Amino acid sequence: MGKIAERKWDYIVLQEQSVTPSLPERVNAMYPAVRYLTYKIRHSGATPLLYMTWGREKGLPESGFNDYVSMQTQIILGTTGIADELGMEVSPVGMAWKSALEKDPNLNLWQTDGSHPTVEGSYLGACVFYAVIYHKSPVGLDYTDGLPMEMAKFLQMIAADTVLTDPGRWNIH
Repeated sequence: MGKIAERKWDYIVLQEQSVTPSLPERVNAMYPAVRYLTYKIRHSGATPLLYMTWGREKGLPESGFNDYVSMQTQIILGTTGIADELGMEVSPVGMAWKSALEKDPNLNLWQTDGSHPTVEGSYLGACVFYAVIYHKSPVGLDYTDGLPMEMAKFLQMIAADTVLTDPGRWNIH
């Protein structure tokens, strides 16, 4: 808790281990920690922001998720469940990944390990955070992290649509 009180923060991002929000154990493993940290963060004057991660490329078969979509669906439910309970803002990166993949199933968001993001995946996440924090569209940003402008614009548009079409869904005020 020392870091929370160490200085004045605008936002403090909470990110659970990427698998936990998809599992039933989230209720006992993740939710109590989010409740406690959210209280501490708000008490410090900062805004807590819950980072919605993405599912693994092949799902998590050992936990009953035979594909990405089934795992992502549970991550969305797990993340929004606690966020809605606490009225907490969500950075819906995982939802943006899902939307991007629905528009372009051949999009390369995962590294070869099927878990960690490529530059495209990281860039999409950064654009989502931009839209959440600044409450404005990342479309038109010059920074592309070396991606072709066409790809960067596509990812910017996905982030903007995901966050700004219905910001209330993510408790963004």
